[in-house]
Amino acid sequence: MKFVKGDLVTRNSYNHDLLFRVADVRDEEAILHGEYLRLEADANVSDLKKVESRDLEKRRKESKSKEEFSYRLFRQDYQLLEERREFEVTDGYTKEVDYFRLPTKVLHLDGDEQYLKRCIDLYEKIGLMVHGLYVSERDMPQRIGELIRKIQPNIVVLTGHDAYSANKGDRKDLRAYRHSKYFQEAVREARLVTPYVDELVIFAGACQSHFESLIRAGANFASSPARINIHALDPVYIVAKIAYTSFVEKVNVFEVTRNTLTGKNGLGGIETRGLLRIGMPYIPQDKNK
Repeated sequence: MKFVKGDLVTRNSYNHDLLFRVADVRDEEAILHGEYLRLEADANVSDLKKVESRDLEKRRKESKSKEEFSYRLFRQDYQLLEERREFEVTDGYTKEVDYFRLPTKVLHLDGDEQYLKRCIDLYEKIGLMVHGLYVSERDMPQRIGELIRKIQPNIVVLTGHDAYSANKGDRKDLRAYRHSKYFQEAVREARLVTPYVDELVIFAGACQSHFESLIRAGANFASSPARINIHALDPVYIVAKIAYTSFVEKVNVFEVTRNTLTGKNGLGGIETRGLLRIGMPYIPQDKNK
């Protein structure tokens, strides 16, 4: 059977457990990208099976259900944060105050164009300002410094695809990972521009990434502590929790991973201050002037 870029497939040798998108075919070898998980894999075309429409619909419904559940959890947390903020600003609801929020600016670099679009859609749904760029993982270290200087973001996301291969070394060996070294180098380059972890918040990594090296390089949050796969949208929920937490509060690591689709085995980090700042008074613009 012939396979072309964009085909949705599963692998016979893995009992068709994950849904992949064919990214490229070279001779008899295919490069695969997870359709919902940030995983990159190689496979011989003889090991692939095209997904039938009935199976595809079932997988999409399951994924959509998980995404909707995660979004509901985030909305619940957001509502609690809003109520607390309203209580504090109005001195226990005793004063009527008009206030405004300084927007958090996100720079999101993604090694997958389709994932980037899905993430941007979610950022906009959540209400965050994002500058999203498709940049291959290998090019991120060369691009990130210039982009930070130009855009001056509050949060940087460095993600795409990754994978750990036991055949190339043990879990401590960075050479056994497909793209972790590029994420690590990109984090270091970002920290050369902005060294302080509370001044620029960084998320880095993808499926099975070398969590420890990314944190040591200067990331606030990273994947993957247990070397498991993470969902395509997980970085957005990490960002949202930080963006909507007041700068006078610390973001609890457990709480920040609670709303993700992967959880603490796939995502971790360090204590980090929130980024939300409130000002007053709010002055509405006069459209007639």
